[in-house]
Amino acid sequence: MALVVGCPRCATPVANIGAGGSRSCPEHGVVSPVWRTDKASYEDLVQVLALAGEVPTYVPWPVETGWSIADLAVVGDEAKGSGTLLTWTGVTPDDGPFELSVVTEEAGVGLGARCARTEGPDPGVDACAGPPTTKVRVGGQMVPLWPITQWTNGAEEWERSVLVGEAAGRWLWLVFRPATAMLMLQDGWHLRQVGDLGIQMVELPFGGTSGSWWDH
Repeated sequence: MALVVGCPRCATPVANIGAGGSRSCPEHGVVSPVWRTDKASYEDLVQVLALAGEVPTYVPWPVETGWSIADLAVVGDEAKGSGTLLTWTGVTPDDGPFELSVVTEEAGVGLGARCARTEGPDPGVDACAGPPTTKVRVGGQMVPLWPITQWTNGAEEWERSVLVGEAAGRWLWLVFRPATAMLMLQDGWHLRQVGDLGIQMVELPFGGTSGSWWDH
């Protein structure tokens, strides 16, 4: 098992700047680092949950046939997490291969924005205005989600769709690749915390190509 360390906001390598494990990014200064698995596995998932502390890691539930966990990441150190990422891959009849990243994070972390390739560390004050596009069930709550469309490049519009909302005081990001894969999301979709799955956690499938967000 190996976790690779980096900046939560960009692909620039970080440097260790002290005995306490702090990291510095040339672009963003001192950061709480992101730890990302090189090849997702059950053992990596257990380690990510330990580093995440009280920050939840969400999985779509029930898991669709043919889906697998391709990527895992956590922001923080020593069980003082501030964000988590879990990427699923699979195939749909309409879109073929797809990628879905679920990010939950504290304000200002920037992992969701990096994955979505949007400006700033957070969605912005206007992101959750107007009627939501859909709602997902997170725990016992229905969480409204709004689309993020900060880009005007046509290729980017087809490359991914981004939805954001707020769940339990943290930002919740859903990033779909390609953009049309968002159509499989329906009202009432359920996200469960991995830590609440019990024995079902050991049955989660792993595999597939790692998420593309790491290179940006």
